[in-house]
Amino acid sequence: MVRVGSAEKVGTDHGWASLTDGELRVVAAVAQGMSNRSIAKQLYLSRHTVDAHLKHVYLKLDIHTRVQLTLLALQHGA
Repeated sequence: MVRVGSAEKVGTDHGWASLTDGELRVVAAVAQGMSNRSIAKQLYLSRHTVDAHLKHVYLKLDIHTRVQLTLLALQHGA
């Protein structure tokens, strides 16, 4: 992967602090053990939106599983 852009922007799109409010709501629901379909219903989102949020979260946090996400969420009090 090649990063494009100015050096000032490096790091601003990664890490827990880079997660949006919508992403954090989805993360909290994942940490509670909810399925994507249940999360979508609870948050009044489409399942595709939930999938997109999770994809962005995984990329920002450099993780690959719901278990890793749940552990990070618990560490950050989400």
